[in-house]
This record gives sequence, C-alpha cells and structure tokens, in this order.
Amino acid sequence: MTRRQITGFSNPTVKYLRSLREKKHRKRERKFLAEGLRLLTDARECDRVPEMLVMAERRDPHPLLTALEEAVTGAGGEVIETSDEILAKITGKSNPQAVAGVFAEWNTSLSALDRQSAPIWLVAQALRDPGNLGTMLRTGDAVGAGGLILLDDCVDPFSVEAVRASMGAVFTQQIAQARWDDFLLWLRSGDGQLVAASLRDAVPYRGAAYAAPCFILVGNESQGLPENYETACDLRVTMPMRGRADSLNAAVAGAVLAYEVLDTFENPAS
Repeated sequence: MTRRQITGFSNPTVKYLRSLREKKHRKRERKFLAEGLRLLTDARECDRVPEMLVMAERRDPHPLLTALEEAVTGAGGEVIETSDEILAKITGKSNPQAVAGVFAEWNTSLSALDRQSAPIWLVAQALRDPGNLGTMLRTGDAVGAGGLILLDDCVDPFSVEAVRASMGAVFTQQIAQARWDDFLLWLRSGDGQLVAASLRDAVPYRGAAYAAPCFILVGNESQGLPENYETACDLRVTMPMRGRADSLNAAVAGAVLAYEVLDTFENPAS
C-alpha cells in the first residue's frame, strides 16, 4: 500500500477523482466514486474493496475506518489524506463525509447473473431518476432479491447520486444492463416469470400466481412500459388506486409487488 498527502486543489489526482462524477469519465475509466464510512463498510463486507481510499485529515478515529484501511492495505490499494475543503471539491458536497473510495465497476452483463440464486429479481426499463434506482436497489436488498436488471437507456447505476441513494445496496445487489430484445432472449432461455403492473388483461396483485424466479418489471417514471413490453409478460397484475392518483411511483410500485411476491413465496396457500 502507498499512503500520501494531497494539499493542492490542482493536484492531478484531485482532478481525476472529480472527473468520476461525470458519466463519460466513469465509462472511460470503468471506475466510480462512493462516499461515507457506512457505505464503504457495506462494500468491504461484500468483499468489494476500494482501489483508492481518500480520507479527511481531521477525522475522528473509528474501528470501522481502521478495518477499511487495513482492507485497502491488504489489497495493495492507495490511501490518501487531504483537507475537508479538497474532499468537498472531490465529492461535490459542501459537507462531505470523512471518507470516500474509488471502486472498479464490475461485470454488468446478463451472462454474469445466476437466475437460480434468488427467487425474486427486479427489472427497470428506461428508469431516469437516480433516487428511484437507488430505492429499487434498497428494495431488492430488503426482500432478498438477486439484483436489478436495467433495460434500455437507464440512469447510470454507478453515478454518485445513485450510489448514495442505494445506501450500500449497490454492493449487495447484482446489477445487469441490457437492451429489451437481449433481455427477453436471455429470460426465455431458462426459467423465469416476467411480471408487470398493468391495466391490460390484468389480475389483482394480491394472491396472483407468482412463480420463482420472478422478474418484476417496472417502466419509465413518466411513460410507463411500452405496450409490447407489457404483452410479453407472463403475468400482468393491477394494484387498486383508492384516491385521485392513477399510478404509483415506479420504485414504489416495484416495492409493493416485491413484498407481495415475497409473501406468496414465504406463505404459500395450504
């Protein structure tokens, strides 16, 4: 491990770290930035260790931070100490947490997934909001899902905003990215039930005939799912809307369905 101190805003490493807040640079480097001791601890506990650890010079000692430093040391990574002001410049936050890390992106192809490893999977099509993406990752973690499959042109799951919104679930959940046609071909090559909330030939979501592995599909926040995506589903379910709203937030709809599917699997009808 190497440890060094950075004192200047114009340092090339500072410029490199700041660049990871932009998608084009993340894609070029295949690296992303994560901030906060809790989030980085979640990563370490999932055997994902940052290649570079950046810490504030004026930080309080903490056993989890010591464990994180030791993990980076053991992996041959680099530890950097810098000022709060430079750390704020790197993270883009006026009140940054005391630690940030640079991680290598992992394989997000469908071929990296084992569909039999979990009974529930979440699938999102053309999701635009990083907060919604982070919420879906947290939902997946909460229900024991295998991961989140992102279809077509979705928000970058490794953006600073999405990683932050995931509250660490970006490290506990598998993430895959694909086009719709490729996903459908992959799905139909093995077991898997595709389920979506819909008004088209739909049955009530409570007590529907869910089957594992169940792939829960949600659409774009404003447009919903394209018609041909809905018709390709094995099961279409509807959720009651008692008020004036005609739909739920995409991530909320995914969570409601995920918990219903979980309840069905854990408490099958006798």
